Amino acid sequence: MRLRAAADVAKVLAVICSRRPRKETPLDRLRDRVLFETAYVCGARASEVWGLYVEDLDLRLDDEHVRIHGKGGSVLLDDRGYVALLKLYLTPAGYTAGPLFRASINGCGGPLSYNAAHHRWQIYCAAAKVEIDIHQLRHAHAAELINTGVSIEAVRRRLGHASTETTQLYALLDDKVADAETRAARRRRDQTVR
Repeated sequence: MRLRAAADVAKVLAVICSRRPRKETPLDRLRDRVLFETAYVCGARASEVWGLYVEDLDLRLDDEHVRIHGKGGSVLLDDRGYVALLKLYLTPAGYTAGPLFRASINGCGGPLSYNAAHHRWQIYCAAAKVEIDIHQLRHAHAAELINTGVSIEAVRRRLGHASTETTQLYALLDDKVADAETRAARRRRDQTVR
């Protein structure tokens, strides 16, 4: 796993709303942004995100959650910007029930297929000049949490892992975080020696 995955994800997400391909509505681009950001913000697997229904959302103010079926529980939606984007998507779409991410091409609003979403992700990655797989959204989320000081156990629960050994794979700190932790530990040690 590359440590720059979070920066790569940010580049791709930025391209989604700025790109204007033919045959695509603004709602399609907004759907794509929310779709891929959901995978990133929740640390969810692609199959878990594609399987979401509007009914899986609980958007009560300051307690927003989404029920992720593969994880066996719900995930706190703690990113205010993401929650605002999600609400922005739901309002014009008018979705109150059914699949959260729907295909517009078939006209019947059926669920967006994995193949269609994967193809769209590849197009956005190419436009951002980034090579990152959809599953890397999950990895980048986990690494970001760990690098900001969230415990391995909390990350394990958020990702739905059975054991912390699996989650430990994401504990690759970047140099700045490792240096900051080392400095803080030395300062604590030096203060107790005095």
